[in-house]
Amino acid sequence: MKVTKYEHAALVVEESGRRLVVDPGSFTRSLGDIADVDAIVVTHEHADHWTPEQLSALLATNPGAKVFGNAGIAAALEGFAVETVADGQTVEVGPFTLTFAGTTHATIHSTVTVPANTGVLVNAKLFYPGDAFFVPPFPVEVLAAPVGAPWLKIGDAMDYVLAVKAARSFPVHEQTLSEAGFAMHSSRLAAMAESFGGSGVVLQAGESLEV
Repeated sequence: MKVTKYEHAALVVEESGRRLVVDPGSFTRSLGDIADVDAIVVTHEHADHWTPEQLSALLATNPGAKVFGNAGIAAALEGFAVETVADGQTVEVGPFTLTFAGTTHATIHSTVTVPANTGVLVNAKLFYPGDAFFVPPFPVEVLAAPVGAPWLKIGDAMDYVLAVKAARSFPVHEQTLSEAGFAMHSSRLAAMAESFGGSGVVLQAGESLEV
């Protein structure tokens, strides 16, 4: 299985010639030219994780692709058919086993509404939590760890890597950071992974990792 990181929160996972797209949002280049997509997962309703333009382009290229998201996503994605999923649910689509985990977005501020947020475990290996520090009740081989956000303090991100204890981790959700800030934050997450014998790797947009 191969995971390719795009800008910010978007991931493309490949298995047996098929693809899964996760969180194609406004901070990410258009992914509409990606073919052989069986499923699109949207973790929550914020625009940096999905846009109508991204979904429309992906579905135009892949009309048979299924869109998965929680009840909040189903309500927000007006005009799109969404298969509603929830914390603890597992679905099979193409070569992908998707286990959904988590219920709530991290708090940004008391004045900002907290939407539903549901992360996803792909093929019992790769876990992406969306915008939350949800520690899943299952082992994680590879963690896509949020590294920068309005709701994120780097100490909390470091603690999250320590709590999940994935063998490998890489930072995501970086577009709110400067280049220097991303490098600094990523090095701190890598240090946490290395402290328990894991490893941290930085994937630039378009780079891939074999899982």
